[in-house]
Amino acid sequence: MRKGEQTRERICQIAERGILSKGYVATSIEEIIVEAGITKSGFFYHFKDKLDLARVLLERYVENDTAFFEEIFDRADELSDDPLQRMLIFLKLYSEKMTEVEVSHPGCLIASYCYQDNQFNNDIRKMMADAMFSWRDMFRQRFTEIAEKYPPREDVDLDDLADTVSTMVEGGIIMVKVLKQEDIIGRQTMIFRSLIKTLFVPT
Repeated sequence: MRKGEQTRERICQIAERGILSKGYVATSIEEIIVEAGITKSGFFYHFKDKLDLARVLLERYVENDTAFFEEIFDRADELSDDPLQRMLIFLKLYSEKMTEVEVSHPGCLIASYCYQDNQFNNDIRKMMADAMFSWRDMFRQRFTEIAEKYPPREDVDLDDLADTVSTMVEGGIIMVKVLKQEDIIGRQTMIFRSLIKTLFVPT
């Protein structure tokens, strides 16, 4: 990685950490450049303004989260040809990864942004919605494949079921931060896994 790319990445890391810790408004360009050890002109070489930085951070966050899900799904796909078993393996692997985290989950950038929605323009709001829709589609596709082979035992909207994954993760992040129990997301994932088995596994 070239020096300019390293500087840009360092700015992003510092800014994201600040925003997740205290919010977008309370994270100033001035404190970012001090911690990064750069000048103000150095910051504006990489970003047009703070809103541009927010957009880049969001793109980076969504790409990383999507890649994280896809990596675990790829592993699950290697281990089984059955759509239900693949989902159960995915949830088990995801639970293990969340339980292995030694420190509290840093938080969700989309959640931090939406709490201060009036600070952003429609482009960034659309990016947030598109990210949520893309994760819904990712899980909806998997649940559709499962339902075709194993009709659910109860009537369920598969979009709602797919959204439950995001709800579980986001709610888990809040509980981790409030209760200081780092394994909550992993435990909640295993409960969701049991519900999936109950919903789709034939009697």
